[in-house]
Amino acid sequence: MRTIRFLLQKEFRQIFRNKSILAMVMVMPIVQLLILPLAADYEIKNINLAVVDEDRSPYSQKLISKITSSGYFRLTGFENNYNEAFRLIEQEKADIVLQIPPHFESTLVRENKSALFVAVNAINGTKASLGGSYLSAIIRNFNGEIRVQLMQPGRFSRVEQVETPTRFWFNPFLNYHMYMVPGILAILVTMIGGFLSALNIVKEKEVGTIEQINVTPIHKHHFILGKLIPFWVLGNIVFIIGLGVSWLVYGIVPQGNIALLFAFVAVYLLAVLGLGLLVSTLCETQQQAMFIMFFFMMVFILMGGLFTSVDSMPDWARVIVRFNPVSYLIDVMRMVILKGSNFGDVRQKMIIIAGFAIVLNTLAILNYRKRA
Repeated sequence: MRTIRFLLQKEFRQIFRNKSILAMVMVMPIVQLLILPLAADYEIKNINLAVVDEDRSPYSQKLISKITSSGYFRLTGFENNYNEAFRLIEQEKADIVLQIPPHFESTLVRENKSALFVAVNAINGTKASLGGSYLSAIIRNFNGEIRVQLMQPGRFSRVEQVETPTRFWFNPFLNYHMYMVPGILAILVTMIGGFLSALNIVKEKEVGTIEQINVTPIHKHHFILGKLIPFWVLGNIVFIIGLGVSWLVYGIVPQGNIALLFAFVAVYLLAVLGLGLLVSTLCETQQQAMFIMFFFMMVFILMGGLFTSVDSMPDWARVIVRFNPVSYLIDVMRMVILKGSNFGDVRQKMIIIAGFAIVLNTLAILNYRKRA
């Protein structure tokens, strides 16, 4: 313990001398949690719509008005034919073209059915999918209203309707901040812990101080612990700051036991720091360490379930996700913060993360070789 205490004193002095690390720990979580949740919005609005109204009837005008008043669409073109409207898509001035055919109203009144044509610019797949879904939902709603109006009085004593009441659990108002902020906080903890620990040992290699440590009677596990504990403390500080910003700015209060959240993050940081230290022992320069950690971080973030659902991934990708520690933290953060899950719900994930921590730190200790 005396040896570890001296190593910790050395590490903390180096950290407090480096103002950029302190700024990264204190400022980075605040700035990113203020900007990213506001920018990463799953709800798509201001979809550019071009309309070709070949009917120009009261029904077609009512449909157009209903679409534009929804708040999701912005009318950017009112063309005479489909070719003119399609040119707006080619010029990136329209995302969707709605073509209302001639005799739309008369056909609907006479035959109780009619047809519309929708063309969607699918270069942006997400925008195309959501935009088409929004438009289809509005048209279905309009169709239901018109069918009720067209029913002859007295033909039916009452209009039978299927009611489907919906209740959204854990996020009743579908506030995407509730969904994104816990995931972004998980990414911040991972980046701070992973990058700082990956640069730590390799920095001493570059400046030459590692040789002074190598000739001292310090065991390898003491050395790794001396490198791990300071950044474990900094990772927890980042997590505390992130929770504070989430509460003050977005009003997010964990529904579950906050002690469970801290316990899982504490174990998770051991795994991430172990990976960073392992990379640091393998590399000779900070540039090499940065590139390797950047590769891992890209895979962790994109396949962690923050932006895309893990359940929608193919089978081979879901196998890879099992070895992605970030996916476990994001899942547990949402479970505890939104659902109020208890230890029994996250126990299996904590065991897996503890396994990652043991394996990665053991490899870091074994890979570190003292050289005279």
